[in-house]
Order: sequence, then C-alpha cells, then structure tokens
Amino acid sequence: MEYLSDVVNFNVKVNDEYAVVEFELKRELSPEDLKNINPPDPVKNGLSSKIVILSGRAPIWFYGFLIHFYHPVKALGVFDPRLDGAVIVESHFKDLKVGDVIKKEEWL
Repeated sequence: MEYLSDVVNFNVKVNDEYAVVEFELKRELSPEDLKNINPPDPVKNGLSSKIVILSGRAPIWFYGFLIHFYHPVKALGVFDPRLDGAVIVESHFKDLKVGDVIKKEEWL
C-alpha cells in the first residue's frame, strides 16, 4: 500500500505478524508540516493487531509524531540499520519488551 503526499511518501508492507511503515521525505520538513501529514491510519488499515516497524530518515521530532500516532498497535519498533533490526520502543504485547531488537530477517 502506498500513500503519497506533498511532503512524505509512505509505503506499508504487511504480513501475518508485522507491518513495515517505510517513509521518504520529499523535502526538508518544518515543524508546521506535522499539521498536514496523515500517515496510514493503524486502525482503519488493520495494523493495530500487528507489530509495526517504522523505517526512514527524518528529524527526531517526526519520529516522536509517528510513535504517538502508532500508539494503538500491538508493538512498535524503529529500524536501526546499525543493528540490522528494529528496536521496540512501545509494546502492548507480553512477548515483546521495550528495548528488545527484532532482526530484519524476521519481519521481511
């Protein structure tokens, strides 16, 4: 599923357990841009029962925005290429704790 906007392009890849939300900035963001950015909705798009992985290059405050936006999901990880995996930053799932790392090959 691809979601295009003037500022950020989102691409969502879904399998049985995971949803990878990749994004690409089309230009440098300003804080005011947050008012007009609509990421793929986790509830409307059936992602709330998934472990969601965020992946993309952006300012830290954009990641804060996305982490808050994806709060309703089962667990949320942020991809770190240095670890070749996603660090869990939020979890509502007893099998995953904050600080766990899910290796990339598990969610591809």
